[in-house]
Amino acid sequence: MRRSEVLAEESIVCLQKALNHLREIWELIGIPEDQRLQRTEVVKKHIKDLLDMMIAEEESLKERLIKSIAVCQKELNTLCSELNVEPFHEEGETTILQLEKDLRTQVELRRKQKKERKQELKILQEQDQELCEILCMPHYEIDSTSVPSLEELNQFRQHVATLRETKASRREEFVNIKRQIILCMEELEHTPDTSFERDVVCEDEEAFCLSLENIATLQKLLRQLEVRKSQNEAVCEGLRAQIRELWDRLQIPAEEREAVATVMTGSKAKVRKALQLEVDRLEELKMQNMKKVIEAIRVEVAQYWDRCFYSQEQRQAFAAYYSEDYTENLLQLHDAEIVRLRNYYEVHKELFEGVQKWEESWRLFLEFERKASDPSRFTNRGGNLLKEEKQRAKLQKTLPKLEEELKARIEMWEREHSKAFVVNGQKFMEYVTEQWEMHQLEKERAKQERLNTTTMSNATANSSIRPVFSGTVYRSPVSRLPPSGSKPVITSTCSGKKTPRAVKHGANKENLELNGSILSGGYPDSAPPRRNFSINSVASTYSEFARELSKASKSDAASRILNSTNIQS
Repeated sequence: MRRSEVLAEESIVCLQKALNHLREIWELIGIPEDQRLQRTEVVKKHIKDLLDMMIAEEESLKERLIKSIAVCQKELNTLCSELNVEPFHEEGETTILQLEKDLRTQVELRRKQKKERKQELKILQEQDQELCEILCMPHYEIDSTSVPSLEELNQFRQHVATLRETKASRREEFVNIKRQIILCMEELEHTPDTSFERDVVCEDEEAFCLSLENIATLQKLLRQLEVRKSQNEAVCEGLRAQIRELWDRLQIPAEEREAVATVMTGSKAKVRKALQLEVDRLEELKMQNMKKVIEAIRVEVAQYWDRCFYSQEQRQAFAAYYSEDYTENLLQLHDAEIVRLRNYYEVHKELFEGVQKWEESWRLFLEFERKASDPSRFTNRGGNLLKEEKQRAKLQKTLPKLEEELKARIEMWEREHSKAFVVNGQKFMEYVTEQWEMHQLEKERAKQERLNTTTMSNATANSSIRPVFSGTVYRSPVSRLPPSGSKPVITSTCSGKKTPRAVKHGANKENLELNGSILSGGYPDSAPPRRNFSINSVASTYSEFARELSKASKSDAASRILNSTNIQS
């Protein structure tokens, strides 16, 4: 039984006791029956009125609860629709009072969610507006009158975050470009002369519009300034190179050079002006010292002739080199020639360096060959003999490989230029092959002389014995270039051989693409005898030479043993 039911029964018992107590009082007083009835009616009426009033109040409460439930339900449905969430449904059976309470709680929760979303939307819109104004971008499109869904808010947040990253990236780029622009302007001593330049340099960084157009204009401005700066630097560097060249030609003392050392770096306008003044001063001094300047240029011309392996005919083709009429026109001719030679050397530098490397290796190879045929080398006690043999063996491997590499590069160059790569009036690889064959002939001659010397030594065992190789040491067939401008001196290297035939006149003409060149130490006026062989025979010639070298070594050993036996006898 419910407590409320127990209380109702207790109320009835109390009412019954009260009525009995009233009857007892009326008995004692002696109130007549008719008055007792009246008084009982009054008690009944009071009790009934009180209960009716209480019932009315409770009914009113019930009605208010029902009305509140209807209002809350309606508002809750609207809120759920606006918030794009599922409508509220009470689970299981419940009382009116509980339902009203639950609905009211849900309404308050949805109101709070709506308010928070609206507030966040407002904040995001304010941030979007601020960022879009700085970035010059359109605003994010979203209905501000309705309540945004969670997905819409999430997308809006991501959009604003992207804008922030874009702003930070563009701000960083702007600051970097601005710093470079200011440095360039300072270097160029340039004052901002447009509204955009003033906005970039003078205004607050936070106020600058970071639009793509402005960033692109910034980059364009920076490129323009950098081009001007590069041009300035190139002009200044050219002036410095001109100054150094004039210093060297005029033999300006170090003390005088130190006086302008402060302008030998930088490219500002004042530096450029000072450099130009120094060039003008040196040019005037150059005109006053024409002969000394021309002679200094001739030294450099001769150096480039050597580097480019020019033949004597090519050198003599520059007639101004031999003129003694030191005029401004002669100076201009020499200036033009040195510029042409520099450019020519730089274009073909790789090939010239390869030829030079081969020449140095060939000289070293011949030196090792000379030492290998010298009997005195066996008296060595310092370990040099073993070291030389290792170097000689290494060179025997690397020299043919270098020749093959040069051959491939030269053939590629000839295909590209449709010209022959000429050294000393002949193709370089033909020159290399002739060097090998001449060396082989010299080896044969030296071998024959050693045999003759050995025979003579045996016949005169008790007489003074001279060295086997005395007077027959092989000298490199290459001769040194004569001083620039002088006639070459031809040195014969093969005793009893015919004088090398003259090089065809056409072979020594300057190649328009790659001037004919002379290998340092080659034949200036004439080429070695040409034989009927292929350029591809270089490697095979070297193989034959290696075999002959082995035989010669064995023969040398036999001769030394025989000589030793004769001496002991």
